[in-house]
Amino acid sequence: MILVLAAALAFLAGGAGAVTCSEVEHAGTPFTVCEVDPAETPIRLFLNDAAGRPYGSFSAIEAEKGPLAMAMNGGMYHSDRSPVGLYSENGDEAQRIITSAGPGNFGMLPNGVFCIGPARARVWETRAFVEAAPECTYASQSGPMLVIEGELHP
Repeated sequence: MILVLAAALAFLAGGAGAVTCSEVEHAGTPFTVCEVDPAETPIRLFLNDAAGRPYGSFSAIEAEKGPLAMAMNGGMYHSDRSPVGLYSENGDEAQRIITSAGPGNFGMLPNGVFCIGPARARVWETRAFVEAAPECTYASQSGPMLVIEGELHP
């Protein structure tokens, strides 16, 4: 299993809201932090193009969907760019959720699910996600979680 650009967490530039990015530093390391209100700016996941092929690049998404305001890799994928764990786009599940520990980075528990629902986005610990069964228009599972309830995972 390898991490590749297969799905993109993206904000379409034509959305009604805005994406605000700023530079921050933590423990001597610089980061770019972007904030968006999903009630105002649509957050989307993109895996495959209209022909069913993995996008593989942000420029490929823009060629089909239009300009992106901000984009990043969103999840973990096999070498063929298929999702390792849960992946759902427009409510259609392309890969089922995996709740058990396993080999590699993805299998280190706790891992989590990024759920984009109506006017809200949230990161759930995987087993809590299964129990709560929240409504997600888009969802991507990744692991391990790096921040849990505002604290860095040990």
